[in-house]
Amino acid sequence: KEKDLKPLADHGENSYRGYGRLKGRKAIITGGDSGIGKAIAIAFAREGADVLISYLSDIETEDAKDSAQWVKKAGQKAVLVKGDIRKENHCKTIVKKAIKEFGGIDILVNNAGFQMSRETIMEIPTEEWIKTFDTNIHPMFYLCKAAVPHMKKGSSIINTTSVNAYNPSVVLLPYAATKGAIQNFTSNLSQILLLQGTGIRVNAVAPGPVWTPLIPSTMPNPEKFGQDTPMGRPGQPAEIAPAF
Repeated sequence: KEKDLKPLADHGENSYRGYGRLKGRKAIITGGDSGIGKAIAIAFAREGADVLISYLSDIETEDAKDSAQWVKKAGQKAVLVKGDIRKENHCKTIVKKAIKEFGGIDILVNNAGFQMSRETIMEIPTEEWIKTFDTNIHPMFYLCKAAVPHMKKGSSIINTTSVNAYNPSVVLLPYAATKGAIQNFTSNLSQILLLQGTGIRVNAVAPGPVWTPLIPSTMPNPEKFGQDTPMGRPGQPAEIAPAF
């Protein structure tokens, strides 16, 4: 949970200034309860967008409600949808909910992710390998397939990949593999939608080390996380959100 992070993360609650650049837009953000997703939700709302926040389970409800409150404080509509995006029917439900509540979809941010750190390939349980792909890449396909027919020209799909797509961590084999897949999926879908003349853009953001609840939950020695970067520290979600 966000409240358990030491130090707390910065999502731009007290710093992000919007300029109406997304006025009237309707956005879906998976994993919008915490971390980068939360910062995106705050930024989008302050730019004028209504936001549907997708999150996994009860343990994230407190963080998800907090994200929704920041969206509402910005004067925008916030919708919370709890459930497992590994299930295609749930992804369809997310899209249907957005259409029902907002009347359309202009932005789809595929941000939710899962990782675990393991020293060797022998330590990786097969179930964990499958779960990583089921969480990080398959829902992207489900959600895009469900959302694209409802997205108009000028809409945008944004996928969260990672520096691990280019420079994979030795302790994140499954996660890094999915991020490489996301990179290719993004490029390929962009070409497909361009050739179809849909006017829908598909891009990815590839963050380096960022301080979110995922890190102390899954990484050894989180106090040293990000210290090997040029800045000597992990990035903050607020520093990543503007790229979206």
